[in-house]
Amino acid sequence: MFKAINKLTTVQQLRCFSTTSSRLQIDNVLILGSGLMGSGIATSVGLSSHPFNSIVLQDVNQQALDKARDGILSTLVRMKKKAPELDEQKILSKIQFTTKVEAASQDNLLVIEAVPELLSLKQKIFKDLNDQFGKSSSVILATNTSSLPVHEIGENVTKKETFAGLHFFSPVPMMKLVEVVKAEKTNSATMESLVQFVKNINKVPVQCKDTPGFIVNRLLIPYMGEALKLVERGDASIKDVDQAMKLGAGYPLGPFELIDLVGVDVYKFIVSAWAAKGSDFVEESPTIERLYKEGNLGRKTGKGFYEYSKK
Repeated sequence: MFKAINKLTTVQQLRCFSTTSSRLQIDNVLILGSGLMGSGIATSVGLSSHPFNSIVLQDVNQQALDKARDGILSTLVRMKKKAPELDEQKILSKIQFTTKVEAASQDNLLVIEAVPELLSLKQKIFKDLNDQFGKSSSVILATNTSSLPVHEIGENVTKKETFAGLHFFSPVPMMKLVEVVKAEKTNSATMESLVQFVKNINKVPVQCKDTPGFIVNRLLIPYMGEALKLVERGDASIKDVDQAMKLGAGYPLGPFELIDLVGVDVYKFIVSAWAAKGSDFVEESPTIERLYKEGNLGRKTGKGFYEYSKK
């Protein structure tokens, strides 16, 4: 009996590994959107010791690209304080900045969309990408999204088997985790290619299906929502809730500190999108609405639940 089980297990393992031969070895990377996430992804790819042939960061105007270049250099300079061997100019030189949606090469190419979380915008981008790259057998298309359904973003993509989600976390150069999201028709070779890409840029991949919030936000956003309701009821103060979760649960940041870090606006957009689709595990918060209307979005504006020095 045990011999039969072992034999079956071996066969299953061989079947599992048989797809590896069709895995794409990603050599070229094109990133669309040079904001916080896009420039962070470009920085992470540039920092990798893996010999990528090209790293291209695209945005719609040169001003955005200039700002991204300055931001990447500033990040690298800060990182050099802890890693003196880091050559910031060499890493920066690996990244090409362009206003054209054009890869250096379409061979073994990964295109990562990293524009703001607006479904219509992302859908339009992937319609254009499908027109440009849809017939190629050596291109993978991926969306970096934290809250939108991957399958809806890619509704205009013809080759859905080579389309998936890559959810990076902010700040990208510092955060190790990447959620690799399998849409309904994403094939195993594409998933394997993306998992290996994540490993090649020195990050840790976790795989999940295309469900609301994937893994992290599906657990994290309701947790933040419960903290908001607790304070709104007057059960405890913001500072005491944060302190309790740091010292009692071992979290590095409390829920309100974390919302300030992520951005009040980002939290609001995620919850609003899920609530609009009838998700029963989130509720919109009057406190978040007030802060959003006041423009107090957290660390990036200098004030959210807490006030921050702008030095």
